[in-house]
Amino acid sequence: MRLLSLLLVCLALASTLPLAAQTADQPDGTITVEDSATQDAAIAVRIRDILGELDGYRNVTVTVSSGIVTLRGTTIDSAAATRLNEIARRVQGVVAIRNEVVESTDVVERLNPAMQRFRARFFQFIAFLPLISVGMVAFAVVTYVGFWIARRRQPWDRIAPNAFIADIYRQILRIAFVVAGLVIALDILGATALLSTILGAAGIVGLAIGFAVRDTVENFIASVLLSMRQPFRPNDTVEIDGEEGKVIRLTSRATILLSFDGNHIRIPNATVFKSKITNFTRNNERRILVDMGVAYDTDLTRAQAIMLETVRALPFTLEAPAPSVWIESLGDSSVTLRVAGWIDQHDTSYLLARSEASRLCLAALDAAGVTMPEPTFRILGPDTPAPAPARAPTKAPDMEAQQTDAHAEAQLEKIVNDERRALGDQDLLNRDAPVE
Repeated sequence: MRLLSLLLVCLALASTLPLAAQTADQPDGTITVEDSATQDAAIAVRIRDILGELDGYRNVTVTVSSGIVTLRGTTIDSAAATRLNEIARRVQGVVAIRNEVVESTDVVERLNPAMQRFRARFFQFIAFLPLISVGMVAFAVVTYVGFWIARRRQPWDRIAPNAFIADIYRQILRIAFVVAGLVIALDILGATALLSTILGAAGIVGLAIGFAVRDTVENFIASVLLSMRQPFRPNDTVEIDGEEGKVIRLTSRATILLSFDGNHIRIPNATVFKSKITNFTRNNERRILVDMGVAYDTDLTRAQAIMLETVRALPFTLEAPAPSVWIESLGDSSVTLRVAGWIDQHDTSYLLARSEASRLCLAALDAAGVTMPEPTFRILGPDTPAPAPARAPTKAPDMEAQQTDAHAEAQLEKIVNDERRALGDQDLLNRDAPVE
């Protein structure tokens, strides 16, 4: 019972709030001393005439006594009841306003204005149907023209560096014609102001989607940039993000490499674009390096000359750039000599050439009696015998270089070419595109 009483009190207080709000707006100015019944009647008539011309005040009654206007009745909403104060206070001679108008709860009365608005808008839509039809036809024609131009192979295939960029051009053209058709249709309907709202909403939605798929957008942009400024060609031997292999193709999502083990390596284009790329195939000349460790008591000048002459005499070594040799490092038990020679990597296998250079340098040093130290330690004492003399040169080994043509690389290139022919439409690499 106490809970019910409290609820009734709250409802009673709530019912008084709209009335207080309605009577707060009172007229200002000086109140005259004279009280005229004629003036009161004129005020009441004037207010009734005004309310009679306005919608929503049919059930409102007006009485005036001594300049005090009393309003009673119902309206369809509280805003209409509040507007009565503004109307009454502007009438000359009004001293105060007592607004007792409440919001109507009659279902039929409240639905009638909505039905009238719906009916008016329906008839307005029917009247606009011919104009809407013209706007839709204009939009369809403009859009069809744009899509027809985008479907043509020229000039997009000619001006684009590859098929991927050509498809982007076509998509941009389609969007441009759709927007143009929408502008024309809205202009025919006289609703061009709606276009800014549509574009603003589309921009907000696009920004939200962009943040949600940021990695995908980054990968897409990287694909566009890589396809326009291609840092490698098909069959190039490259190293990207620590992965080495031959380039098979560049797709809209990833760069595909064929490793020297015959495996496919897929690297996202965003990673490719941000990584250091080493292209081993761009130049014909490539340097091979051979390291040899000799003992500290070796005649280093003689050992260097032997290694240099051995590399220079190899049939695949280029005269320019010329071979060179130097001391690379000093180890615990050996001195590391490094000899460098240059080859034409398109005719000579890099791995086989380095292998042959290593084999023949080792054989030449061995034949010359140059000691190859082992990583051992010798403890010297009072009775330690003198070190053994250097061994005599052994029989001269076979110094003829083996076959070093690029046969293995050719086999890998054949695999790459076969796969490119099978999936040619998925490649963005183009030999006519500019190269970084």
